[in-house]
Amino acid sequence: MAHPSVADVLALLDARYPPALAADWDAIGLACGDPEASVRRILLAVDPVRPVVQEAIDVQADLLVTHHPLFLRPVHSVAATSAKGRVVHDLIGHGIALICAHTNADHATGGVSDALAAALGLQGLRPLEPLADPVTGTGRVGTLPARVSLEQFAEHVAAV
Repeated sequence: MAHPSVADVLALLDARYPPALAADWDAIGLACGDPEASVRRILLAVDPVRPVVQEAIDVQADLLVTHHPLFLRPVHSVAATSAKGRVVHDLIGHGIALICAHTNADHATGGVSDALAAALGLQGLRPLEPLADPVTGTGRVGTLPARVSLEQFAEHVAAV
């Protein structure tokens, strides 16, 4: 059985979290790596920072998928003398691709905002700022199943 490629995984992520939903300032998609490389093991993380990259190396991941992008501003150097440059060198040196799904995953129906709202038990969800339709957009607004004080809600948020 052939393993999927980085491009195959990216296509699946793009289908679930359409790039068109990303904010215009965002840097989503394939940040580094070979689209044709085979993927056997994927590590998921919030941020592409050095400890996460080291974990990807340790578990012999072929692909690191993060929520936050590595770069949001133009890059003039990826020299290993900077933290982000070192991340790029470590990823490429170990044959690990990096894909980022940020605001496209936040805005998508069934994405990050919906997952957070579900974890909090919110019902009757709608986007705080709709984008393409009444269920797609920035953030989520909903109601709790029962009235609680602000203190109780804060404790609930901390617990989940």
